[in-house]
Amino acid sequence: MKNDLNIKHKLGLGTAPLGNMFRDVPEEEAMKTIQSAWNEGIRYFDTAPFYGAGLAEIRLGEILSAYNRDEYLLSSKVGRIVLDEMEEKEGLFEYGRKNKIKTDYTEEGTLRSIEDSLKRLKTDRLDMVYVHDISPDFLGDEWVTKFDEARNGAFKVLDRLRDEGVIKAWGLGVNTTTPIEVALELEEAHPDLSLSATQYTLLQHERALERMMPLAEKSGGGLVIGSAFNSGALLGGDHFDYQKITPEIKARVDKFNEVALNHGVKLKDAALQFSTAHPAVKAVVTGSTRPDRIKEDLQALKANIPGDFWKELVERGLVSARAPIPKK
Repeated sequence: MKNDLNIKHKLGLGTAPLGNMFRDVPEEEAMKTIQSAWNEGIRYFDTAPFYGAGLAEIRLGEILSAYNRDEYLLSSKVGRIVLDEMEEKEGLFEYGRKNKIKTDYTEEGTLRSIEDSLKRLKTDRLDMVYVHDISPDFLGDEWVTKFDEARNGAFKVLDRLRDEGVIKAWGLGVNTTTPIEVALELEEAHPDLSLSATQYTLLQHERALERMMPLAEKSGGGLVIGSAFNSGALLGGDHFDYQKITPEIKARVDKFNEVALNHGVKLKDAALQFSTAHPAVKAVVTGSTRPDRIKEDLQALKANIPGDFWKELVERGLVSARAPIPKK
């Protein structure tokens, strides 16, 4: 079923960092970041229960609840339920809330997850819902079993909610391409908008171009792209796809920087324009805890990038010749 979402600027705020990903973000800093996004005209916000065990949703709800609900689009995710039981945390969200999280892709779990998210977000509805991390990077070999659980649970519920007009669209929110490809080819479920993080970026896009992008375009729905900077790797950060960056990835980033320097281009500008250039892409969501970054991202989408920059990237094998190149 084709969705007709029109996302302003083709840019949204991703809130994983606001769930205290990698560090303890002061409340004031988080609030200023969300408020800055609103003030700069951002009207699409993406979140998830997993981000700090509900912390990102709570922070987002504090700001957005002051505005007319019809003025913005809001997406969250299902597949994990935040429990009252506490535990010590480690990994991505060790600085988040201590609530234990249960993985659950069943019909009952999906409905409970949505209900809990609505409470934390202080809202009466979600526009888009993504089935979260039903993917080998989080679940290992068990992902196939969990995918089957979702196919008989979450997928059916979300299909029904969309067809009833309760939500506008649904799909998967994952960091690998295969689950989205499999879901788009199912006969009994009809995802129409998925969130693909890390997979269609300047640094990493060959695999996505093979099947995911064509299938998403053919479905008539599309994709939202997350982590366009591959967890900050492209901008000189210490992480790549939510893990510590490797020397090999650093060397590849150096090559991009060399080309960018040749043409006076900022890699942030190129990354955002590249990810939004594909016709299957409805928007890119960028995450930050710095209020001034939102303005930077909006300016990046408008920056003038010479055609020779893209030409050199293709000639050096850094960008696929099959990838749609941004046009100005």
